Amino acid sequence: MAKLNCWEFIHCERQPGGANVLELGLCPASTTTKADGINGGKNGGRACWALSGTLCGAIVQGAFATKIRNCMKCDFYKLVQNEQKSDFWVAAKILKKI
Repeated sequence: MAKLNCWEFIHCERQPGGANVLELGLCPASTTTKADGINGGKNGGRACWALSGTLCGAIVQGAFATKIRNCMKCDFYKLVQNEQKSDFWVAAKILKKI
């Protein structure tokens, strides 16, 4: 079974071709190729908590330092953490790679 990327789980529609791209812009999680494959995702789709400019609660989030606490409470974050278990990439490891 394919693992969901954040835009598929949250339905933000900020991925290429998504309905909200014109209004909110492309989400960095959908376009950050340096994060491709992290936690089994496409681009940054399973590493969104480490990327600035992602969507949370219908609001575009800023810098990593100001958003990580909210991300750690997110159902998608918890899903990825549970699915990946010991292979889960924490934010520090993601930031080091990208």
